[in-house]
Amino acid sequence: MSAVARILITTDYLRPGDEVDDLLRSRGHETRYRSGDLVADLAGVEGALVGHDSLTAEVLASADRLRAVVRTGVGYDAIDVEAAARAGITVSNLPGINANAVAEYTMGLLLASSRRLVESATGVASGGWPRGDGRELRGSTLGLIGYGAAARAVVPLARAFGMRVLCTSAVAEAERTDPEVRFVELPELLAGADFVSVHTALTPRTRGMLDAAAFALMKPGAVLVNTARGAIIDEDALVAAVRAGRIAGAALDVVAEEPLPAESPLRGVPGIVVHSHLAGQTAQARRAAGLEGARELLDALAGCPKHAVNAHLIEKRDNR
Repeated sequence: MSAVARILITTDYLRPGDEVDDLLRSRGHETRYRSGDLVADLAGVEGALVGHDSLTAEVLASADRLRAVVRTGVGYDAIDVEAAARAGITVSNLPGINANAVAEYTMGLLLASSRRLVESATGVASGGWPRGDGRELRGSTLGLIGYGAAARAVVPLARAFGMRVLCTSAVAEAERTDPEVRFVELPELLAGADFVSVHTALTPRTRGMLDAAAFALMKPGAVLVNTARGAIIDEDALVAAVRAGRIAGAALDVVAEEPLPAESPLRGVPGIVVHSHLAGQTAQARRAAGLEGARELLDALAGCPKHAVNAHLIEKRDNR
């Protein structure tokens, strides 16, 4: 690879001339920004700093010079990491980079759901004056699905509100050291939680995990919160559960298809509120993700990424 690399930046809040752009250019690299055709934009590019772009095997196959991809966030399910490994492309994410932002946002959704803030504001905007009651978080039980950085950051915030915390996770026993959290299996969590908050990665195992059978286990007054990935939830089953009163509602920051299609069954369902994938989008988190992503890309282009999620696959290929 030449000393000067061409770098594609697709993350929507990064711009030419910002501090991320300045950092990459100060190291002698060239930057370009997405024009709309991802395949065309990747032509001749050695490195890519990406948002939620779908880097499929076909897209990666067309990027014959690409050597390193860095996702400016945590989830990387839109990237075919195995295809990248076959092509010798390292794929990195930024674990924990927006954990605090997601944790605070999660609490915001819990408060908005429990006090019906969206319904109240919408009612006033349309000429009404809604006076329905809400419920307090204190004394209720929060169930966390997943125990990554964001979920761990939620725990002290929830405890400060006086909530009990359950968690289901595949993390090792040695990592289950928080005395404020009781670890249980998923069925027990669903049956015992007043609020269920999703913080796990989207994998073949978790895709559609929250389905009709899962909703049947939940309390009729329970609320589902999702700041992870939309496809973890069976959206048709969720709509049916809320309409039937099987659960009280859902606050969703993510959905299976984004932006939310006009024909989505999630639209117009009392009790279901959909937001526009904002959990990690604070000014502080964006700045941290941009700069840390640029540093990780520089390391990856130099052959020493710190957070490559497919390094083991590349090593396996190289050792054949």
